[in-house]
Amino acid sequence: MKFISWNVNGIRAAVKKGAMSYFEDCGADFICLQETKATCEIVEQIGWPDGLRVYANEAEKKGYSGTAIITPHEPLAVSYGLGIEEHDKEGRVVTLEYGDFHLVTVYTPNSQNELKRLPYRQEWNAAFLAKMKELEASKPVVFCGDLNVAHTEDDLANPKTNRKNAGFSDEERADFDSIVEAGFVDTFREFTQGKGHYSWWSFRANARARNVGWRIDYFVISEALRARLKGAAIHADILGSDHCPVSMELD
Repeated sequence: MKFISWNVNGIRAAVKKGAMSYFEDCGADFICLQETKATCEIVEQIGWPDGLRVYANEAEKKGYSGTAIITPHEPLAVSYGLGIEEHDKEGRVVTLEYGDFHLVTVYTPNSQNELKRLPYRQEWNAAFLAKMKELEASKPVVFCGDLNVAHTEDDLANPKTNRKNAGFSDEERADFDSIVEAGFVDTFREFTQGKGHYSWWSFRANARARNVGWRIDYFVISEALRARLKGAAIHADILGSDHCPVSMELD
């Protein structure tokens, strides 16, 4: 099974830049999107090929956040959000249940300039991890998306100058440590080590062409799925957003 995750930074904008050709040709069983910036109806009617099911979540604020999973595989159950009202106003989570795993797409809140939203972000992180462990009690979990954190110094080009910035604060990195300590696996690092592998680049200073980026998009799996893991990759050559797609394959 092939899984794709992509923060499209606006599904309509990405499609105008050619993203649909990628979706049609990538051969994915599951396409997980973040930051769709659209209503569920718009995401559903964007022009997907016949046979694909669309499960979308939207924010109360128009043109903000939003997530979706697109797949030909009908799930046993679908849920939206974390089941916590204060965390479910921004359309950040979609969960599909299948026979032998749960699939979750997530767009983690950004801590913003001067870490203004870090306290809320930490509440979110704790609630999200608790939800993943709750799901895992019934069957293994795959969760993916823009987690808005570079876990280690190898996950961004300039760690020293970003130490106290959103996405690389000690607190956010410690929360990712908690994910690993809870028994979840960062799939990309099972296959690839070292610097230079990024999934997001600023629009400023020609950052993408110079590969001055951050790895903040992940596929994370329960330890129970580790033996089925066959590959994980970053597709930096795919344009259409300030993020690129990331992928994972399971037996």
